[in-house]
Amino acid sequence: MGKIGGFKEYNRADESNLAVAERVANYNEFTIPVPKDKLKEQGSRCMDCGIPFCHSGCPLGNLIPDFNDMVHQEEWQSALEILQSTNNFPEFTGRLCPAPCEKSCVLGIIKDPVSIENIEKSIVERGFAEGWIKPQAPKTRTGKTVAVIGSGPAGLAAAQQLNRAGHTVTVFERDNAIGGLLRYGIPNFKLEKGIIDRRVAILEAEGITFKTNVNVGVNFSVEELNQFDSIVLCGGATERRSLPTKGIESKGVVQAMDFLTQQTKVLYGESIPDQVKATGKDVIVIGGGDTGSDCIGTSNRHGAKSVTNFEILPKPPVGRSETTPWPFWPLQLKTSSSHEEGCDRNWLINTKEFISNEKGELTGLKTVEVQWKMTPGQRPELIEKEGSEKIWPCDLALLALGFTGPEKTLSEQLGIETDIRSNYKAHNYQTNVPHIFTAGDMRRGQSLIVWAISEGREAAREVDLFLMGSTNLPTKGKGDLPSL
Repeated sequence: MGKIGGFKEYNRADESNLAVAERVANYNEFTIPVPKDKLKEQGSRCMDCGIPFCHSGCPLGNLIPDFNDMVHQEEWQSALEILQSTNNFPEFTGRLCPAPCEKSCVLGIIKDPVSIENIEKSIVERGFAEGWIKPQAPKTRTGKTVAVIGSGPAGLAAAQQLNRAGHTVTVFERDNAIGGLLRYGIPNFKLEKGIIDRRVAILEAEGITFKTNVNVGVNFSVEELNQFDSIVLCGGATERRSLPTKGIESKGVVQAMDFLTQQTKVLYGESIPDQVKATGKDVIVIGGGDTGSDCIGTSNRHGAKSVTNFEILPKPPVGRSETTPWPFWPLQLKTSSSHEEGCDRNWLINTKEFISNEKGELTGLKTVEVQWKMTPGQRPELIEKEGSEKIWPCDLALLALGFTGPEKTLSEQLGIETDIRSNYKAHNYQTNVPHIFTAGDMRRGQSLIVWAISEGREAAREVDLFLMGSTNLPTKGKGDLPSL
C-alpha cells in the first residue's frame, strides 16, 4: 500500500479529451494525459483492500496493487517490470480494454474505482519514452519450430511467449500488415497504428518472423505447415453477422468492418477507389456495441449529414443493475467519446426493411419499436409494438452486429472439430489434432482484447509443454519477465 488513506484524500482523475470540433477534424488519438504528479496520487488511491478482486476481474491476472504501489513511490521502472510480467501488450489494453478490473475494484463499492487502465497506459508509455522496453531474445534455442496463424493480440502474445521459451516462431497474417483486429478493426483515433508497429519491431528483434499476405488454406497450402513441429490457430472470429431483412442487398447497406478497414487503409496511403464514405449522408449504425461506436466516430470524421444509432435491446441503466452487483461486470449505460461527438441513440428498435430506389440505392429504413417478454425458463421473446412503424431517411446503413464465429477454412482443411457455435474445439487449448492448438476468439468466440492476450499466453504454455515435456512459461497472474 502506497499511502495510508490515499483513497480518502484523492479523487479519481482520468485522461481528458480534446474538444469535439478539434478532434473530429482528423483521425489522431485525442486524449490528454494526466500530469505526472497526479499519477502518483492515482497510484496511492489503491487501498490495500486485503483481497484484491481486481486480480480476478482481469483475465490476465495483472498484479494491479503491486504496480499501483510502485507508481505511488515513483518507482516507474519497477512498475513496468511488474506490469509486463503478466501483460505482453499493456499499450493495447491501456487504450482499448473496457477495464473489468476497475468494475471489480473494492474502492468502487463506495467511491470511483482506482484508474487502473490509465495507470497501466501511463506506465508502458513511460517505459517506451525512457527506453526501458527493449528486445529480449532467448539465450538458447530449442530447435523446435512453431507456426502461429493470425497476428491479432492472441497470435502476437502466443508468438512472444513461445519465442521466449526458445522456439523458432513464424507468424502468418493474411492481410498486408501485422495486427489483426488491432490494425484494421480499431480506428486510428483509438489506436494509432504506430503503436502496433513499435511493438512489432521489438518482436522482430527478438527473433520472431512475420509473413504478411499469406492466407493459410487459400494462397498457402495447409500441407506446407507440415514443416512446423506445432501450430497455433489464432485467426479470430471473423464471420460477420447480418440481418434476414428485406432489402439487405441494397447499395448502401455495408458491414461495419468493411467501412472501418477501408478508412484505415486509405489513411495509410492505400488506394481504394470505391471507398464507402459517410460524407454528406444520413447514416444509421445498427448495433450498440464498440464497433457501432467506432462507426459513429468515423462517420462524424467523414462529415456525415446525420448519425443515428439503433439498438434492439433496452437502454441500460446509468448505474449498476441489481442483476450485476459488484464485483461482476455491470449492466450499465456506456457513453463513448464517439457518442459525445454527435449521435441520435435509439433503443428497442428493430429494422424491418431497407428501402431503395429504382437504382437499388438505399434511401431509407423502416423500423418498428419492440419490447422483450421475459418468461422464466424460456428464451426472451421479441414483441413488436403495434402502430410504431417509422421510416427513417438513410443513405448509408452500417451493420455493427458482431460476429458469429471463426471461418471454416482452416477447420475443414486441417480436420479440426468445432462446437455448435462453430468455435474451434480444444482441451487446454489443444485441438483434436495433437500438434495443433488454438486460442483467442477462434476458440472462445468474440471477446475482449485482454482475453485474447490471456488466451495466447495460456496456449503458448500448453504448446511448450507439448513440445518439451515441461515448461517454465507462467500461468495466469504469474510473472515471467527478467529484471529490466
